[in-house]
Amino acid sequence: MRALRWYGPRDVRLQEIETPRPGPTEVRVAIAYCGICGSDLHEYADGPHAIPVAQPHPVSGRVAPLTLGHEFSGTVVEVGSAVRSLRIGDRVAVEPEYRCQACAYCRGGAYNLCASMGFAGLMGDGGMADFAVVPAYMLHRLPDGVNLQQAAVLEPAAVALHALRRSGLRPDQTCAVFGLGPIGLLLVALAQLHGAARVVAVDVSPGRLEAARHLGATHGFDAREMDAQALQAAIAGVSDGLGMDISFEAAGLQGTFEACMRALRKGGRMVMVGLMGEARFDAFRAVNDELTLTTSVGYRDVYADLLRMVEEGQLDPTAIVTRVVPLEDAIAEGFEVLLNDKQQIKVLVKPSQAEVATAP
Repeated sequence: MRALRWYGPRDVRLQEIETPRPGPTEVRVAIAYCGICGSDLHEYADGPHAIPVAQPHPVSGRVAPLTLGHEFSGTVVEVGSAVRSLRIGDRVAVEPEYRCQACAYCRGGAYNLCASMGFAGLMGDGGMADFAVVPAYMLHRLPDGVNLQQAAVLEPAAVALHALRRSGLRPDQTCAVFGLGPIGLLLVALAQLHGAARVVAVDVSPGRLEAARHLGATHGFDAREMDAQALQAAIAGVSDGLGMDISFEAAGLQGTFEACMRALRKGGRMVMVGLMGEARFDAFRAVNDELTLTTSVGYRDVYADLLRMVEEGQLDPTAIVTRVVPLEDAIAEGFEVLLNDKQQIKVLVKPSQAEVATAP
C-alpha cells in the first residue's frame, strides 16, 4: 500500500510499504479522508515535536519513520480475532488517542490524560495511507446521516467540544475566540450551537473572520486594525462594558494569550487550547479580578454527541474544509499550501483519486 511517511523535517516520503494486518484487538481501515492538522505542519516544517525518534511510544510501540495523519475516517476491511464491536463494511470515524487502559487516568475515565498519551499519526502510524491499523477502541461507527468527509473532521471538532465543556459556558453567557484556525472556527460554531448570548471572533485574517461569521459569530474583530487597548475596548463594547464571561486562546501565541485575558470580565474564565511554551500574564490583575485560567487537551467522551449533532443537521464540520487533494499531492498541494496560503483552513487528503476536488 501507499503511505506518507515522516523521516525528518522537510523529509516526508510517499512510499510503497507492506499492508499492515490487525492484531487480535485491532481493526484495519481503508482510508476515505485524512485531514492535515497544525501538529502535522509543525512536524513537517521543523519536527520532531511529538514523533518518537529514539524510544518507541509505550502504547503503539512505534518509532520514526511512521505514517502521518490523525484526523481520518474510512471503512472497516479487516477485524482482529477478539473484536466483536465492528464488522467488515462499517463506516467509521477514528478517535485517535492511544490509551494504555491501565494507568490511574485511564482507570478513572480520563483517558485523554493517559500516562502514555499519544495519537495515531503522531506517535504511531496514522491515516495518510491507503490503509491504517488501529485499536478497535478508537473507532466509532457512523450513523447513516453522517458521511465520511464529515467524519474526517470530527477530530478537531472533538478538541473544540472538549474545550467548550472545560469552559463551563452557559447559554446566557458571552465568549470570545482568539485564533480562527480549524479548532477556533469549530469553537465558534459549537458556542453558537450551545446558545451563547454573544460570540466574538478575533483573528488577523479577513477570510477567517468571514468564515466565523458564517459559523455563528455575532461580532468579528481584525486584530491587525487596532492596538491592544482598542481591541479590549471593542470587546467590552459588545458586553455591556464588562468584558467576556469566557475566552478561548486557540492560537498559541503570547500576544493572543494577553489579549484573551484582557477580554475577560471580573470573575471570567480563560481556556487555553493553543499549544505554546512559556507564557507571561498580569498575575496581579488575575488575582484582583478573580480570573480563572484553565486548559484543555485532546478530548474524551465527545464523539457520540458530535455524531448526533452532525446526523441531526445541527453541525457540519466540513464547513471549514477548503481543499481536498489526492495522497500523491499531499505535500505540494496540502502541507506547502497550508504553510504559505493563510486563506486555506482545513485540507483533506484522499487516498483514492475519486471525488478529489477543491471544496466550495
